Amino acid sequence: MWVLWTIIAVLTCLLGISIYLNVRLGKVVLKVQDTVEDALDVLDEKYASMSKILDIPLFYDSTEVRGVVEDIKATRESILDVARALTKIDESDFELEENQPKTGDIIGKEG
Repeated sequence: MWVLWTIIAVLTCLLGISIYLNVRLGKVVLKVQDTVEDALDVLDEKYASMSKILDIPLFYDSTEVRGVVEDIKATRESILDVARALTKIDESDFELEENQPKTGDIIGKEG
């Protein structure tokens, strides 16, 4: 009988450790999610600010100034790419795979 109680005690301890580690991991995931959301907000603000500046016509015809404007445009596009990538990761976790064949479906069969 004492063997059964020993097994129950060990399993209870393991369950407690598992719950503790899962809660700790959950807190880390929530902090990362908040950080990513804040970063996306900042990227959105910077993208809007850069877009507003780039809409202003350029009256100075220097190659250096035009080069800087092209660099700003490239930076604006890279900000947009990063924001898209982060959003794509977030959305892909929650999308249902509707186009994937189900178990028992015949691939290539119409209708």
